[in-house]
Amino acid sequence: MVMVNTPRSKPDCPPKLGRLVWPFQALAAACPQLVAAVAGTFALGRARYEIPRFDFHGQPGGTPPIRLGLFALVHGDEPAGALGLQRLLETLAADPAPARGYELSLYPVCNPTGYEDGTRHNRAGLDLNREFWRGSAQPEVQILEQELRTRGFDGIIALHADDTSEGLYGYTQGRVLNENLLVPALRASQHVLPVNPSPVIDGFAAEQGIVEDCFPGILAPSPEQRPRPFEIIFETPAAAPMTHQVEAIGCALASVLAEYRGFIAQGANL
Repeated sequence: MVMVNTPRSKPDCPPKLGRLVWPFQALAAACPQLVAAVAGTFALGRARYEIPRFDFHGQPGGTPPIRLGLFALVHGDEPAGALGLQRLLETLAADPAPARGYELSLYPVCNPTGYEDGTRHNRAGLDLNREFWRGSAQPEVQILEQELRTRGFDGIIALHADDTSEGLYGYTQGRVLNENLLVPALRASQHVLPVNPSPVIDGFAAEQGIVEDCFPGILAPSPEQRPRPFEIIFETPAAAPMTHQVEAIGCALASVLAEYRGFIAQGANL
């Protein structure tokens, strides 16, 4: 049974998951702009798992808030994304100015059983990043699809780590806005880790770390959402030191917040 959009509860969280989520909960307890919630829960045997959501409410910017969804650990063996989101929240708790005009929804653990097991797949043995918008029966996908349908994000960012890449890269869907957010994000991060210069990355044509094609079934906006939000997948090299991956993610996310606010302020028609 899947439960979605539930109020904050205190399920019996497995220890490994608890250690990952606890710093987010501690930040929420100390920072009034950060609210802890649960996107949904599901049961496997006697264990109950949750997909947590942490909403950071930036100071009003004089226009309707920009709503962004940030997703990590869709693959359970890629913890850098979750730690990068933790870094972002720590930065914003100390100085919320970069989030002015934003409402950020952070999902640090999209695949809790995969993270608990240390596997790319969930406990059913499926790659969740091939299951979206295909009528999937996986509870994690159903919960996240409900979030993507109902929360009206203006943009989504998915964080991954690639064990076959020696550098940073990212996916866009070929839209001008996406590229003009991803290019500065890669530039802002390349002092920490190099950008992958290969002309082929993950089986797709690439140029200066940008891939414009992608696999079907990835975490993405609802097919019916109009206007379409921007969508970026930011990949760190999984073999790099974790501290470097986390720092690179922090630089990339800060860049996206600054660049997208600039587009909105200029009234760019992209």
